[in-house]
Amino acid sequence: MSHDTLTARIETALAADVRPEVQAFAAKLATQADALAVLFYGSNLRSGSLEGVLDFYVLTRGPREKGLWPRVGYHELEMGGEVLRAKVAEMRLLTFAHAASGDHVDTTIWARFVQPCALAWTADEAARETVVCTIRAAAITASRFAAALGPDEGTEQDYWGALFRATYKAELRVEKPGREQQILAFGAGHFDGLMRDAWAADGIAFSVEGEVLSPTLTEREGSRILKKWSRRRRLGKPLNVLRLLRAATTFEGGARYLAWKVERHTGVAVPLTPFREKHPLISSPVLIASYLRAKSRAKKG
Repeated sequence: MSHDTLTARIETALAADVRPEVQAFAAKLATQADALAVLFYGSNLRSGSLEGVLDFYVLTRGPREKGLWPRVGYHELEMGGEVLRAKVAEMRLLTFAHAASGDHVDTTIWARFVQPCALAWTADEAARETVVCTIRAAAITASRFAAALGPDEGTEQDYWGALFRATYKAELRVEKPGREQQILAFGAGHFDGLMRDAWAADGIAFSVEGEVLSPTLTEREGSRILKKWSRRRRLGKPLNVLRLLRAATTFEGGARYLAWKVERHTGVAVPLTPFREKHPLISSPVLIASYLRAKSRAKKG
């Protein structure tokens, strides 16, 4: 594994401290899936809070998957009398690495994991090194597209902003204007210098004047990157629609997740039955009707 500045940066970021409860949850998920590594990311990583829903990526053994990935589920863990909740994505580590490299038409992996994440659990040193290499590849992939999609010259934030806006459009994500600036503000220390380190690791020449960067891409290089991006932009929305349809029927623990969300936002407990637990999509109208009846009774009481 190359130990350049980018690699050192990635190793430090992945080694970020997480709460013991998060580590325990990650260890349980790893045991259940016979995983190689578990990544923790999202707003709870930034805040250190255990409230709401924790976000994990469980990376497992075996060859690359065929078909759609990842498999997504909702999990709960009781600790110290409190219930921790998590949205968990699971996929093979080799598939994760392939997607991070930019060789797959998917943009979600490298766009998500160029942002802050922590290695909450790992099976061994070999797995840790593989994850480091994979997150390094995600940073390089993201910076390469940013060099072509961004302005001729600008600050690092200008390039990251252009990249995230482009990925939102490609991924069928509805984000409020300025969402990319929130991401950059939350992860200011993480992103400071990351573009330059990634360009250097990828062999992309650039000039620096104060805070203004200017990558030097040949016409052929720029055209090649933009051609790859055009294909990803065209296929991104159909791919994400297929994933949403798949998740609607395979989201593990979906009924519990829906019931918890309703109770959290309204204070009204929605009863679950074994059938509703097993068939969340079919039962969703029943869950909603139960919620409305319960809310009506609560008002009358």
